[in-house]
Amino acid sequence: MAANSRGLTPFSIVRLRGDIDTTAISPLHRHQRNGFLDLRRKKRRLIVGDCRRVVVKCCCSDSVVPIRRTSCCGSRKSGVEKRSEEWRFDSKMTHNFRPRIQPSPATSMPFPSPQSRLVSKQDKFFQRCTPRNSGPQSRDSPPKRDTGIANEKDWGISLLNDNVNESGTNEDGSTWYRESGEDLGENGYRCRWTRMGGQSHDGTSEWKETWWEKSDWTGNKELGVEKSGRNAEGDSWWETWREVLHQDEWSNLARIERSAQKQAKSGTENAGWYENWWEKYDAKGWTEKGAHKYGRLNEQSWWEKWGEHYDGRGSVLKWTDKWAETELGTKWGDKWEDKFFAGIGSRQGETWHVSPSDQRWSRTWGEEHFGNGKVHKYGKSTTGESWDIVVDEETYYEAEPHYGWADVVGDSTQLLSIQPRERPPGVYPNLDFGSSPSSPPLPPDDEPPAAPSSQ
Repeated sequence: MAANSRGLTPFSIVRLRGDIDTTAISPLHRHQRNGFLDLRRKKRRLIVGDCRRVVVKCCCSDSVVPIRRTSCCGSRKSGVEKRSEEWRFDSKMTHNFRPRIQPSPATSMPFPSPQSRLVSKQDKFFQRCTPRNSGPQSRDSPPKRDTGIANEKDWGISLLNDNVNESGTNEDGSTWYRESGEDLGENGYRCRWTRMGGQSHDGTSEWKETWWEKSDWTGNKELGVEKSGRNAEGDSWWETWREVLHQDEWSNLARIERSAQKQAKSGTENAGWYENWWEKYDAKGWTEKGAHKYGRLNEQSWWEKWGEHYDGRGSVLKWTDKWAETELGTKWGDKWEDKFFAGIGSRQGETWHVSPSDQRWSRTWGEEHFGNGKVHKYGKSTTGESWDIVVDEETYYEAEPHYGWADVVGDSTQLLSIQPRERPPGVYPNLDFGSSPSSPPLPPDDEPPAAPSSQ
């Protein structure tokens, strides 16, 4: 989203001290819907041919459940998610792989579904407490899978202005508590928080929730939520959501980072899932998005990783890697990667399968796009098929994220409105240029192994 090349004013910060000035936006370029600067450009669409999908089918002796690709639940579906849709159970559907040139017919390759009965049982989780006094309503609903990172308005964060410490008992015998406060620290640090929770009369079910907002004199601001709970059946869940505004140490640009982690486990069967999502944006169009997912349903396990990166100057990298296995020894996977800049780039990928008897099948493919309407396509499989041709074909790729800086600024009004403590005259924040954002953590339990090799 190279704003300067389009004559737009980038939303940048040049001060090293004090709050990040989120109002320093030229009124000539304000977004008509939300009043924020719209730095989005028209998407670059280079069309030079048609893309034909190859349906890969591979026979397997063991019985597994096929999957299909479905649309993402979230309203901000990324470019990777569009091509790497979430896996679902469906015994009546077959799997269509990524579009490639028409090779010779192959055999069927079923995929098991990752969705567990834990998801279908979410509506059956223990009934909500309905306190008739001033206590908080029970937040006993587990998170849903594949919903990405929610917007502020979906979380409904409402911090109390006064210090509160109260508790009570409902008519059904369930109990609740609610408390709030403010923590102060060095460098103008302030954290306002509200905690609440409750449990059933017999203690078999409970829920907890914490909201917070943080700020300091360097301009850092953070909004977050953490939820957890369990029910009488032993099902448990935990999720957290964070949204952070800070100033990049080297470029002095404003940056917004969002993340969400979610997990749930069944109390009656060997089933559960974990997800870690993150998004990072800066005021000149640099964008990074990704997710790591893991799940298990009794004898079946599956993993998925995807990422996409836009440098703000037209360079794009997208990738996806999925694999799964059963306790019988069947393994299968699908992965691909795209790299493009100014219409020139490459695509490559692999689909593979390993049977319980260690029989291996794989198909690899690649494309080289030269930017002049010519595309070199090549590939081979372990069944002996191969191709290596140059065709006249138009190239299509997304040069910019469909949800970028202007969008995230418009959806982060509560984060931007956090008021920091007043800084005394002559006092400046201590800046730490040695720290760098940490990588997203892996699942705390059932950590996924590396993707097995198809060769």
